[in-house]
Amino acid sequence: MTYDPSPSYRHHPPPAPPYAPGSRSHRAPRRDPLGHHSDLRILRGAYRRQRRTATLTALGYFTLFLLLSAYAPGLMTGTAVAGLPTGLLLALAQLPVTWLAIALYEYTARRRVDPLADRIRKEAELDARRGAGR
Repeated sequence: MTYDPSPSYRHHPPPAPPYAPGSRSHRAPRRDPLGHHSDLRILRGAYRRQRRTATLTALGYFTLFLLLSAYAPGLMTGTAVAGLPTGLLLALAQLPVTWLAIALYEYTARRRVDPLADRIRKEAELDARRGAGR
């Protein structure tokens, strides 16, 4: 068989991909799926720090109280204010410390986590609308 140089046998360069730089496509470039988006990693990190801070605040105080009870009984049975033992005052302080941990959790949620979550939610809604419009 001999080579025929007619146009039907010539090799043509492959068409440019639709998202190649310089192409005349009017489509937006593809974005990473939402599950792999860097904003989600940032949100997970902020939420993780928030949980750790609140948990360590409440559990840290309680652990300190238990350690003092076990290893410093003289301090815990000593009189602090108005004849009340120090151990009782420290035990009663557990409730305000827990409230402080809750307040800290809510504060960091409003300040750091919620704005990130709202932004991601809005981006997801926009992506869903764009996907429905195709």
